[in-house]
Amino acid sequence: MVEWINTILQGLLVGGLYALLATGLALSFGIMRIVNIAHGDFAVLAAYAAMVIVEPFGLHPLATLLIIVPAMAAFGYALQRYVLNRTVGHDIMPPLLATFGLSIIVQNLLLSVFSADTRSLRAGTLATDSLALGGQVAVGVLPLLEMSAAAAVIGSLWWLFRRTPVGGAMRATSDDPETVQLMGVDNHRIHALAMAMAMAAVAVGGIFLAMHTSLGPSDGSLRLLYAFEAVIIGGLGSLWGAMAGGMVLGVAQAIGHKLDPGWGTLAGHLAFLAVLVLRPDGLFPVRRSMR
Repeated sequence: MVEWINTILQGLLVGGLYALLATGLALSFGIMRIVNIAHGDFAVLAAYAAMVIVEPFGLHPLATLLIIVPAMAAFGYALQRYVLNRTVGHDIMPPLLATFGLSIIVQNLLLSVFSADTRSLRAGTLATDSLALGGQVAVGVLPLLEMSAAAAVIGSLWWLFRRTPVGGAMRATSDDPETVQLMGVDNHRIHALAMAMAMAAVAVGGIFLAMHTSLGPSDGSLRLLYAFEAVIIGGLGSLWGAMAGGMVLGVAQAIGHKLDPGWGTLAGHLAFLAVLVLRPDGLFPVRRSMR
């Protein structure tokens, strides 16, 4: 019984990592209606950028968040402002093709610079320490940090969307971009700010991912798949739904791995398929973005 409790707890906490990866995807779709195919590759890009600065400056991997997150946010703002805004419209295909092209570019760039070898961020004892909860139940410190980071990121975004003028403009732009533009709101600037937030979130996810496991230049596609599944399980456009979706996916994978070491990934896909069949709109569907 204790083993199953530990398994479920670990699955829930790993779900925090999936939620971090899914948050940026939920933002991109919820506000701009962009299905960002390069999302997973941007997470890997952020992770590799952190690896580059860790050793020369002797930084702890968590300290790289202070550098990589703002840098990725600035990159996301410029990318949306000067590239992706040209593709946004009623047709979903132009941004889909543009982000697919970006995915290919990022993968080949990383492959050329770093080769195909897998790398990781060494977190020292942080990766192995655990916190005893009593009764032989324990949770890993790193997964606990991942869940805390996911809750902090999603909670901050939720507050921004509900309590600030910029958040209100983003929600209005998502709901009716043509009318909002007539009211004097610059949709292109709002979209760029939203992408900056999405990139900041994916940078946090990428750095924690590199502390959690080894990454290769071509691993972005798999991370994109997990992010998509978490977003769809939770409900498109729902930030807290992305958290719930990540936890469902994490628990399903943990249970599958417990039953058989080769069933972990399959169990997650089966959970995704079950939700898709039973609740096509997700567990927490929204009719309006970021509500």
